[in-house]
Amino acid sequence: QIFNQHNAEAPNLEQAFHRMAQMEPNLDHDVSWFLLPSYWAKMVVAFISFLCFANSYDGDFVFDDSEAIINNKDLRAETPLGDLWYHDFWGSKLSSNTSHKSYRPLTVLTFRINYLFAGGFYPVGFHVINIILHCTISVLMVDVFSILLGGLQFSNKGRRLNLAPKSSLLAALLFAVHPVHTECVAGIVGRADLLCALFFLLSFLGYCKAFRENKEGHTFSVFWVLVSVILGAIAMLCKEQGITILGLNAVFDALVINKINLLELIRKLLYKDKSLENAGLLRKGLLFRITLLMCGGATILYIRWRIMGTGPPAFTEVDNPASFADSLFVRAINYNYYYSLNAWLLLCPWWLCFDWSMGCIPLIKSVSDWRIIALAALWFCLIGLICQALCSEDSHKRRILTLGLGFLIIPFLPASNLFFRVGFVIAERVIYLPSIGYCILFTYGFSLLSKQAKKKKILAVAVLGILLINVMRCALRSSQWRSEEQLFRSALSVCPLNAKVHYNVGKNLADKGNQSAAIKYYREAVRLNPKYVHAMNNLGNILKERNELHEAEELLSLAVQIQPDFAAAWMNLGIVQNSLRRFEEAEQSYWTAIKHRKKYPDCYYNLGRLYADLNRHIDALNAWRNATVLKPEHTLAWNNMIILLDNTGNLAQAEAVGREALALIPNDHSLMFSLANVLGKSQKYKESEALFLKAIKANPNAASYHGNLAVLYHRWGNLDLAKKHYEVSLKLDPTAPGTKENYNLLRRKLEQLQKKGG
Repeated sequence: QIFNQHNAEAPNLEQAFHRMAQMEPNLDHDVSWFLLPSYWAKMVVAFISFLCFANSYDGDFVFDDSEAIINNKDLRAETPLGDLWYHDFWGSKLSSNTSHKSYRPLTVLTFRINYLFAGGFYPVGFHVINIILHCTISVLMVDVFSILLGGLQFSNKGRRLNLAPKSSLLAALLFAVHPVHTECVAGIVGRADLLCALFFLLSFLGYCKAFRENKEGHTFSVFWVLVSVILGAIAMLCKEQGITILGLNAVFDALVINKINLLELIRKLLYKDKSLENAGLLRKGLLFRITLLMCGGATILYIRWRIMGTGPPAFTEVDNPASFADSLFVRAINYNYYYSLNAWLLLCPWWLCFDWSMGCIPLIKSVSDWRIIALAALWFCLIGLICQALCSEDSHKRRILTLGLGFLIIPFLPASNLFFRVGFVIAERVIYLPSIGYCILFTYGFSLLSKQAKKKKILAVAVLGILLINVMRCALRSSQWRSEEQLFRSALSVCPLNAKVHYNVGKNLADKGNQSAAIKYYREAVRLNPKYVHAMNNLGNILKERNELHEAEELLSLAVQIQPDFAAAWMNLGIVQNSLRRFEEAEQSYWTAIKHRKKYPDCYYNLGRLYADLNRHIDALNAWRNATVLKPEHTLAWNNMIILLDNTGNLAQAEAVGREALALIPNDHSLMFSLANVLGKSQKYKESEALFLKAIKANPNAASYHGNLAVLYHRWGNLDLAKKHYEVSLKLDPTAPGTKENYNLLRRKLEQLQKKGG
């Protein structure tokens, strides 16, 4: 498995490395920074990275965590493990039209393991793993940066040498404390980026191991090249960006191992120079290794394509408005503006937001927009760096700048909209890997400034200040990610024009029962985005609960007009129409909802309620039965079936349904209560009493439970216990009229018995 170079005149690789070490300038000579032994440098990086994000360990599940974890059936034990390979990140089938095609089975597998060991959805374990992953990645960055900044060289014993210990420590610290990483670490869904980065770096380090000379004198190992390809595949199975490491390995091979001068190579290709071999293209097996990388990458992409299918992901205009612009010019201008904003987040990560869509960044529609300046600044800097990377006479400078630009740009390409439409405008999580390139360029810039500066200590103190500010910013941002309320409110000042921010603040308030405040934010979301159907739906629901039915109907009607297949809005419109006693329209709305979402148990439940109001008992029972078939734990549908059968005198059937329901949901006290009522009427007093007592034990403050148990004892002739439970029921709910009447009847009966006994 070792590729042997059949070139007798090839110099000994180790001697060449040592000569290179003597000839090339060392970046550390110009860097005024701390020099620590490798072990201590890694310990410092691990501790600082832990310090930045430690306060997120006990945070809640926030934002996308709900869909990716709590509502993802792939985490539960009853879902076969094999399904993970055919579902997307959110648990939907990859073949579904609604799938986002985000294929990350290994990330979902780690969530499943978390869930298994925690025994449920307890976020602490999920957060701790994320923090550990970031600390591990930051420690690995010390080794990665030592190679990227100092070159790849080995000792006589085959140990890799760190020729840039100070620079690699500084770059690793910059990476560890960058605030833009907070979303990946403090948001559990960010684990996809963390796992991808981990195997991305391991793939790179594995590729570097391929060039460690062995005792036989072979120049590189095919085994380690293949290991690198496999690790790249694993990185891609964690997140799509992982595949880009294969391209970066090829760039590293060409620049560092073969020391190819790209400008010289381009010239020779243009002029069809036959001395390409002298340019380094064929030396040291470069073409063979690149062929291995290309074949590996093509195989990985083909397998992923076969599993994922050929259909593109389904995104909407609100997710990525620029990609829906009719004009190619508008699309190009806005894509470049997004790139400049991503670059700004790396340079100045002060304004961070959980979501940058829905009007947060208005489209640039003409060249007169002042934001064009940001594009010009970005390309001015990039072109300047590219020119230096290609044309500089200093080979050391060319290598570092090219590697820095490579690690900045190549991992970002899958999120660039160049190859396919992505489902976001800006996403801080996708900058996790490109920030490696930023740290290389920052460290190199710092070394150039240190070389020119007379007072190097002041410069070092300034960089220390930047690191300290970033640590504090990370800690503050991590605390904001601990709860949805803090996270959503933190976005109001960053993206006040983002309708989704206002929507999420409103939703959070509604979940906490603060409907008045929620209405305000939902109205603002609809004002900012008049086509925001989800905001209309939620606002309509609140207005429905507040009995403001006519406005609720207007909002929900508009929502289904804008999005005719919005099943939830159709169902809620049906509920409002039912409340307005427009039964035929309500029935039509329910059936329209079911047409667009065939497996919709809640809609069948509401349809059953409509039929019950219309005394269409058979239809009601059928609708509720459909609800329980689709969702066996649908307690309300089971209860309504039992109560309807009870009220219509079908006690035997009601009992059968009640027993069936309790077999499926044995700990539901409301089902125990309903079945106990039926058994009492069937004079099965002992069994009825047992169920009543069990229901009361589960929910001791339910006045109706005590009241109906008292009725049972009353019928049964156990008058003292009946009196006791009537009194408990009245204490819990003094206004209950039926209980009060029954209690008065019992008291009169007890008085009569006392008189007879006297």
